Amino acid sequence: MQIVKLDHVNLRTSRLDTMIDWYTKVLGLRRGKRPGFSFDGAWMYADDAAVVHLVSVDGEPGAGSEGELKLEHFALAASGRAEFEARLEAMGERYRRSDISDFKLVQINIWDPDGNHIHIDFPADE
Repeated sequence: MQIVKLDHVNLRTSRLDTMIDWYTKVLGLRRGKRPGFSFDGAWMYADDAAVVHLVSVDGEPGAGSEGELKLEHFALAASGRAEFEARLEAMGERYRRSDISDFKLVQINIWDPDGNHIHIDFPADE
């Protein structure tokens, strides 16, 4: 067996509609087809791939053991950094830019409404 790529991230949330709206407006993902599970949720797509699975929960979505995060961040590769940064600025979204010259990447670090850390990796030569 050989791992070839990350397929998706599954996030629990008590604010499903807010999260769907954020992932649509900020990351440009779209809500798409999802199996008929017995619980509410949404699959958010980039092209034909469901990259973020949102699961609706009542109350607190929970954290890792002793209240600590088990997932520090997840990352997505993208193109169109200038347009993305302009969108974040126009929306008033908090973000942090990191230039990773060793790997010729620019990372844009953002946080969704539930506080999940996401970094979007762009080629530095864009």
